[in-house]
Amino acid sequence: MARALPFSITSIRRHCLMLVGLSTFLVSGCSHQDGNDLLTQLREGKPQEFLQTSVDRMATLTMRDNLDSLYLLMSKLYLRNPDELKKSGFLDARIAGKQVRMAIEQQQPLPTLGGKKDLAALRFAMSPEFLGDRVGAFIYAVGSMLVTAHGNRLEFYMTDAINPTFVSNAARNIEIATWILSQRQNKNGEPMLFSNEISEEGSNLSFAVEFGKIVARLDLLTQMLDERYRRIGLNYAQSLLFLNFLPVQ
Repeated sequence: MARALPFSITSIRRHCLMLVGLSTFLVSGCSHQDGNDLLTQLREGKPQEFLQTSVDRMATLTMRDNLDSLYLLMSKLYLRNPDELKKSGFLDARIAGKQVRMAIEQQQPLPTLGGKKDLAALRFAMSPEFLGDRVGAFIYAVGSMLVTAHGNRLEFYMTDAINPTFVSNAARNIEIATWILSQRQNKNGEPMLFSNEISEEGSNLSFAVEFGKIVARLDLLTQMLDERYRRIGLNYAQSLLFLNFLPVQ
C-alpha cells in the first residue's frame, strides 16, 4: 500500500517557491518593475496563505482587525475608569490588557468570571453582582463571543466553514453590548463603565465609532459568506441542470 506523503509547512514552502519560479516565467513579458512587485508580494506572503481562499483571508483579517479594535477600546476604558485597573491587580494598563488578550486568543477562561465566556460572561460582567475588573471582563466577554461566533478559530483556511448566521448574530450582539456599555448604571445611578461622553465641554463618541467599525466589518463578512455559499449551491444546481458530473478530486 502506498504511503501518504507527509503534509508540513516545509512542503508548503517548497510549493510556494515553485509558484514563485512559475510567476517569474509568466511575468517575463511584463515590465521589469511589475515583475519585481509581484515576486516581492509572493516572497513576503506566508506559506499558509496559499491554503486560504479570498473569503478565508478576509475572515482572518476581519478577526484580526476586530480584536485590535477591542484592545484599543480596552485601553480607552482603562483610562476613563482607573478604579477598574486597580481591581485587576496590575499597576500598568498594558500588562492588564495583555492578560485579557492572551485569554481571548488562547481561548482560556478569565479567573474573575468563574469560567464564563461569550454571552454568559457579558451578562455577568455588566451585572451588579460582579465585583472584579469590569473593563477586562467586558472586553474578554465580547472578544470570546466573537471567537465563538467564528467557530472558535482566529485564522481560516479552505477546510474551515464559518456560519454566516452566527457572524451576523455577533454583529447584533456588539450593538447590544454598545448600548449596555452606555446605559447600564450602578445602584448610585452612575455608569458602570464610563465610555462615550456628551457634555458642555464637548463630545467623546470614540467608543461608539470603534464599535461601529466592528459591526461594519462583521456585516460585510456576513455578505461575503452568504455569497460564497450561494455560489456553491448554484454551481451544484447547474451541474444537475446540465447533467455535469461533479469533480471528486
